[in-house]
Amino acid sequence: MNTDNEVVHAADALTAWMSGVADATKKLARNVASLVERNLAGKSKAGTTALVGLDEVARAFLAGNSFAVGAGTFFAAESVEEGGRALEWWIRNNSGAMERLDADRTPGSNRYYDYEKLPFFSTAASTGEQTVWGPYIDYLGFEEYILTFTAPFSVHGHFTGVAGCDIRIKDLEPLLMPSLRAVSSHAALINASNRVILGNSGKYLVGERIKPGASGQHQTPLDVPHLGLSLVYTK
Repeated sequence: MNTDNEVVHAADALTAWMSGVADATKKLARNVASLVERNLAGKSKAGTTALVGLDEVARAFLAGNSFAVGAGTFFAAESVEEGGRALEWWIRNNSGAMERLDADRTPGSNRYYDYEKLPFFSTAASTGEQTVWGPYIDYLGFEEYILTFTAPFSVHGHFTGVAGCDIRIKDLEPLLMPSLRAVSSHAALINASNRVILGNSGKYLVGERIKPGASGQHQTPLDVPHLGLSLVYTK
């Protein structure tokens, strides 16, 4: 098989897998929106009762999608009652048990988690489309490289927050590396910022930003709307 055919097959396989994650994320956001709308019962802002059942939705997502290590919901601050909890995020710990992730939401604290300024929230909020952010070091959770997939959700026609999941890069390796290694030359999956998500050789290291258009380097976009993913390879 020549390089062109190898790239086509790899790109198709990566597209299919990433599309599956994107579809699962959108479904999660729809489920969250339906539940929150029922819980609000006409109220304009989310309080304690609005979050009832979101833990079950997150845990069900993790139980049904073994690739994810975290899942849940982040609310826009303006959609939450004063003093209300603004996120419902669950993680799968090292023993495999699921537990709620508690983040510091106190402005000015050393570990203040201002998620509304992070791309997984701000991009989805501004575009109204799903997004993927990473790889980045998740200092608040696993302290290792992860990808965060999110999709925005609205209640009564108003943007309310995002729902999504975390995937560790080390968990992606056994799932995606066979497709990358099927390309006989150097190849990598990269994000919209030209950062390497996963590569098949030491030429492309996780988290490294590559220079577009470098000599001998080619790029094939993956057909996954809004995520900006590509397969880059040498030839």
